[in-house]
Amino acid sequence: MKELHVTIIDPIGLHARPASFITAEASKYKCDILITNDRSNRTANLKSLMNVLTLGVKKGDSVTIKFNGDDEEIAAASIEKSLVENKISE
Repeated sequence: MKELHVTIIDPIGLHARPASFITAEASKYKCDILITNDRSNRTANLKSLMNVLTLGVKKGDSVTIKFNGDDEEIAAASIEKSLVENKISE
């Protein structure tokens, strides 16, 4: 299992636009990918836009993303890169 811990920097938080970037990227991989809002301790499947939006992630919130499966290493690297490139996290 691979984990990423990131802080959301988007001024509006993890709303539809940034969430759609991440869910599209996550959907490219076979491994299970879960995201947890560390503030509320709520977890969602990162491959589901609607589930991610229900987490209510705000600017400054820390999230944990867990990857489990054959391609977890490459998926984690790709998601981390996407978060930075889309200015969702640092």
